[in-house]
Amino acid sequence: MIRSPPRAVARRLAATDRLSTAQRAILGYYAESGRFDYRALRIKSAVDDTLEAILDDVYADIEDAVAAELGVETVDFEYETKLTLPAELTLGYLYRRAIARSTAGYDPVADGATGLRGRLGRVDPSAAANREAREYVERAEEATALIVQALLDGDMRDAINDDEFEDFEVRVDGGTEVDRERVAVAAQAHLQSVVEAAFDRAPDAVRVAYDDAVERSEAHQEQDDRFRELLADALDGDADAVERIESEYKFASVPEDAPFEGDERDLPYLRTQYDRVGVIYRGMLDAYRGIGFEIPAAFGTSIVLAIIGAQIWLDDVDDYRDDVAEGQLTPVTAEYALTDDDATAYENVVGITERYFHLARNHAAEAGSPLNGIAIEYILRSGDPGRLPGSDADA
Repeated sequence: MIRSPPRAVARRLAATDRLSTAQRAILGYYAESGRFDYRALRIKSAVDDTLEAILDDVYADIEDAVAAELGVETVDFEYETKLTLPAELTLGYLYRRAIARSTAGYDPVADGATGLRGRLGRVDPSAAANREAREYVERAEEATALIVQALLDGDMRDAINDDEFEDFEVRVDGGTEVDRERVAVAAQAHLQSVVEAAFDRAPDAVRVAYDDAVERSEAHQEQDDRFRELLADALDGDADAVERIESEYKFASVPEDAPFEGDERDLPYLRTQYDRVGVIYRGMLDAYRGIGFEIPAAFGTSIVLAIIGAQIWLDDVDDYRDDVAEGQLTPVTAEYALTDDDATAYENVVGITERYFHLARNHAAEAGSPLNGIAIEYILRSGDPGRLPGSDADA
């Protein structure tokens, strides 16, 4: 029998740079929770394979569409995005549900016999429970393929609106680079047509969930100019602007229909970051529910809080100096505008994100989703807050 390492050893190993971030995340999750879930690792591997296959198919179709638009023979297309992680976690959760529904020794994800019962030939893949579990897996994968394309469509649309084309990597006819904006427009148009056709075939609740999320996210983006003005005025010493950042941005009231309760509603930046990034994933989960999957509230809240934390801990920390130069109000630039002390602002940023991750872990445990817990550890270990002013590394 494979024995898991003592938790104290796992904690020390998770803190070393000699291991990969993924390995440190797994050990960190075990050190925090006391659970070394081997099934989670197998499910994570299966999810990775499925997402790779989905993206390969999506990008192959985009390559054909772009080739037709440009009038060339071959196109190599890649698009850098972090948006698929919540869909991956949801697929992993549904895989676990499918496995729990099957008989011992049958793996509906791999569609084959496993373990001692499988080796002894005592597993019947055609048993009713196993057929239903396999059909559940297939429906989950089909739903995930649709949702991944919808997420990519929305992400590409945002990139085009913001004139940001660096994530579109394209070469034609063996190596020639082309105008990325033209490629982006062609790729997004193709994806939009695919998603629209899929929504026409799906239950109405799926389109409603997606459209509502996009509408709220775009409404938040429309406030960008106002937030930029507030930041500029605050940095110029306007005390009223500082107070407004505190009341209208950091502690804006959370809408009643947001998936939070209790102390969560007191989290700094919850309203603005929910509208900025979290609402998209609320829509994603509602789309899964509209297709017919039961997704517990705790699982959804765990994902939304983790993604908000990741947005601050990864993107906003990494982009801090660029955001200051461009006048972009984010939770990180806000903290430095709200305090005159860089060290205090740094501690605030770290403390706020740790609160998000702590609550996300609690909800992941409530939902019985170790993959969410491992993902949170991965996010935490991927950040580099030492680049911020006021950190020990910055001193």
